[in-house]
Order: sequence, then structure tokens, then C-alpha cells
Amino acid sequence: MKNIIPHPHKITKKDREKIKKGQKGCVLWFTGLSGCGKSTIANEVEYILNQKGFHTYLLDGDNIREGINKDLNFSKEDRKENIRRISEIAKLFTDAGIITITAFISPFTEDRKSAKSIIGEENFIEIFIDTPIEICIKRDPKGLYKKALDGEIKDFTGIDSPYEAPTNPDIHIKTDKESPKESAYKIVSYLNEKGFIDVK
Repeated sequence: MKNIIPHPHKITKKDREKIKKGQKGCVLWFTGLSGCGKSTIANEVEYILNQKGFHTYLLDGDNIREGINKDLNFSKEDRKENIRRISEIAKLFTDAGIITITAFISPFTEDRKSAKSIIGEENFIEIFIDTPIEICIKRDPKGLYKKALDGEIKDFTGIDSPYEAPTNPDIHIKTDKESPKESAYKIVSYLNEKGFIDVK
């Protein structure tokens, strides 16, 4: 962009990671239908990591849509911009050496690929929270499916707007097969195996 010249930083991501307790900055990108259990599992993962002494931050609809993205609605264009902004924020957190957890539907493959490109492939962990839509509709914790089915909400993912499921996620969670706590420990184990955290 014209007249914007980034100033080089003396401290790097690796420098910041050195003062953390055996962790590397990364993004856990949770994707799945509304009501699939993204936020529940994401919160469980953050709790486990925090108890083990790791530095984390959870980005979700509550702290994004009510703040930096409060000017966006749910059109396809605004959803794309929502994901772009989240990706840029997550990239900054990752550069600070923080394990960043994002819990957003992010229904479109193209947008998730863009997020991965912004954040960096080596820092991006795609987690597909795979829950049959029938179960999501039955849970309907916020009453959104009922409103969508009644025609009160348009372009609702899974009803009249598509959800493009990941074909090769880093972690595939099937919530009808395991509990949120089991899913969370599966994710934490992945982080340990891949060297993002060091749990003895």
C-alpha cells in the first residue's frame, strides 16, 4: 500500500517463544456448523492448556462480532471479510508466540484456504468439528435453526447457505463418537506430538 513502510522489528516470533513455557505460537482453527460444539470443545482445549501453564487466547463470535467486526452482517461478502480480519488478528497473536484458538463456522473452503495463507501453513491447524446437522438442529442452543427454518434468518449455514466441509483437516472430531473432553485431549495430544507444546 502506498506510503506504508513497515519498520523492521528486532524481536522475532522465535525470540518471543523462548520466554514461553515450551510452546510455539500457532492457530487452532475450529470449523463446523452452528451448534456442532466448536465453542464447547475450544473452551475445553483452552482450559486444559491453561492448567498446564501454556499461554493461549480464544477468539470467537462474542469477542469479534461485538467488537472489531460489529460493522459486518452475514452476507457472503461480509462473512469473507469477517474471516479475513480474524485471520489477520490470529496471525498477530501467533507472532507473539501465543496458542490462538478460533471458533467460527467459516463455511467456505476458499476462506479457510485464505486464512491458512495469511497465518502461514506451518502455524495453521484446521480442526473439523463434524456433527450431523440433525444433531445441530436438535441442540439449537441459540434458537437460530428454528428461526432459519421459519424463514426469519436468511443465508443460514446448513439451511439455505452451504457448508463446505474440509476434505483433509489436520484433526477430525466426530462429536457423536466422543465427549467434548475426549475431543479436547485429542487436540492437546496433537499439539504435543507436533512440537507446538512440550508436555512431559
